[in-house]
Amino acid sequence: MTEAELATQHQRAASAVAGAGALLITAGAGMGVDSGMPDFRGPEGFWRAYPPYRALGLRFEQMANPRWFDKDPRLAWGFYGHRLTLYRKIAPHAGFAVLRRFASRLPHGAFVYTSNVDCHFQRAGFPPDRLVECHGTFEYFQCVSSCGVAPFPSEDFRIDVDPETFRARGPLPACPRCRGLARPNILMFGDFAWESSRADDQESRMHGWLAKVRADNAPLVVIEAGAGTAIPTVRRMGERLTQTAGATLIRINVREPEVPTGHIGIAQGALAALTAIEHRMTPA
Repeated sequence: MTEAELATQHQRAASAVAGAGALLITAGAGMGVDSGMPDFRGPEGFWRAYPPYRALGLRFEQMANPRWFDKDPRLAWGFYGHRLTLYRKIAPHAGFAVLRRFASRLPHGAFVYTSNVDCHFQRAGFPPDRLVECHGTFEYFQCVSSCGVAPFPSEDFRIDVDPETFRARGPLPACPRCRGLARPNILMFGDFAWESSRADDQESRMHGWLAKVRADNAPLVVIEAGAGTAIPTVRRMGERLTQTAGATLIRINVREPEVPTGHIGIAQGALAALTAIEHRMTPA
């Protein structure tokens, strides 16, 4: 995409946001790259972040599997404990604040639908009751034994991880009801035990909000940032709303910016694209 083409798309996006009545923000892993999150695309990207797993021959999708909590809990919590610490340490980039400013202009504000499990939208100031974490979050745990307890806050629990082996040391998180092992309340690969009640409640609230937006005939804009086709949950949400709610889709994606005819694709990272769109916004 040339500079002239990018400028055209930025202006189209700015005009769409300026004319919106409501904003749905949909975000995948690419949204966090500008904050300094590791890029796990392909085994080499994963192994650069976690060298010990190269020696074990484990790719991200193999490691991100609930079976390790039964088979080798310290290996499992070494991986997830390191990610939990990383996500808490890294600050959300300035693009999150741009999205909040967009939302503040609109009669119906914004709702967030994200597959990211890092809790960065809340940390950036988005209200928890306007958020769907469709794959869960590290800020909640669940019981490995499925004893019936609802997902519970992870709060300030810290996992001591050996930096050489990426294995957990010391006490592991425990279920408050049965005192058995706890795990993150996130959807993993091959995960039939994910406790989805919290995410289900969030999604129900989002559909209630969308119903109000439709009832008011408010123009809906979807800004999608960093959502790829490998796990297409987030991309499908925005595309579905272009068909069912007449939404305008603004897709921000460095590698996969393709959009349905008539919509807006921007081949940039989230921070650069959002900053450029805001720059072209005219005062209300």
